[in-house]
Amino acid sequence: MELNANHVFSEKVSAQTMYSFRRYDGVEQWQQSLLRLGFNYHVNNILIVTPGYDWVVTYPYGDQPAAGKNVEHRIFEQLVTKNRIGRFYLSNRYRFEQRFLENIVADGTSVKSDGFRFRQRIRGKFGFTVPLNNSKIESKTLFLEVWDEVFVNHGNGTNNHYFDQNWAYLGFGYKLSSNTTFKLGYMNQYINKSNNYNIENNHSVQVSASVKLNYKKKTEKE
Repeated sequence: MELNANHVFSEKVSAQTMYSFRRYDGVEQWQQSLLRLGFNYHVNNILIVTPGYDWVVTYPYGDQPAAGKNVEHRIFEQLVTKNRIGRFYLSNRYRFEQRFLENIVADGTSVKSDGFRFRQRIRGKFGFTVPLNNSKIESKTLFLEVWDEVFVNHGNGTNNHYFDQNWAYLGFGYKLSSNTTFKLGYMNQYINKSNNYNIENNHSVQVSASVKLNYKKKTEKE
């Protein structure tokens, strides 16, 4: 489940907030909780630049659970390009992450935190959206969305674990109004574990809601 808000301050400046929680095995186990804050600068109609921060809590889950719950502080820089070809809305996202990952150490029957380690990762997301009942995406439009995102580790501490994850998504959305959008889809999360041997393959139903909050002065509104 994802809850997104886009806070518009001017034609060039906006902020994004997002809270996401993931459950495993239906709703039986917590998988992850993520809180995001980013600040967008709209260079033009095609390019958006965003620095931001993620607070991530990952829980032990599944057949290969971690030793315990761990926290990640993640700083990121992001470039988004958007374009339209006919009915197809194309979107590419490039994200550079600096990750501070909590070290969890098993101590007998309990676990404890032992500081943080620094890692870096690059993500590339490529996809498109196409309206189904209108010629363009506007209010009261049903649309199809498809994307794929690749995660690659780099820098010190990688230990030959370069390919990290791949996420593939297929879903439908409904733009209720100019300010509100809902989505429902299927996502496959393919994870290459740090030992480069174990694989995790998660099949997820993803639900999201997005709102646009406009704080622009009246003279700036369209």
